[in-house]
Amino acid sequence: MPKKHNRKLGILGAAMTTARIPGFSLQVMTAVRDDLEAVMIDSGYLNGAPFEWVTISLRYGLKNEDEPHYERINKEYGDLPLAIELDTNELRSCDRGELAKAFEIAALKALVHAGRKFNLEYAALESRLKAYVG
Repeated sequence: MPKKHNRKLGILGAAMTTARIPGFSLQVMTAVRDDLEAVMIDSGYLNGAPFEWVTISLRYGLKNEDEPHYERINKEYGDLPLAIELDTNELRSCDRGELAKAFEIAALKALVHAGRKFNLEYAALESRLKAYVG
């Protein structure tokens, strides 16, 4: 039986190229996860969802995607696995603020898309995304 936790959002990075992104990316990713998780909890994003939490794989690839890729809801762990690609060439020279913005935009795109698909309360996340991309 898997060990339970109280997380509602997990974010991880997955390299799809040999290019390297800044070494502080894990610290930035953790901060973005904590911020967005708080918005998810405060807004009731997961109320009535057919999953307990969301995992987002940020794929360091060659393009910036606007929509996530979905995997089946994991019955064992209770999460909805999503993946979205980011252009590694744009990430390579980012400072902490720029990297946080890139990670947050990608995660917000994934969460808003899933919110629409599963009829969840995503207005607060969408508002945050619109502040970045209009």
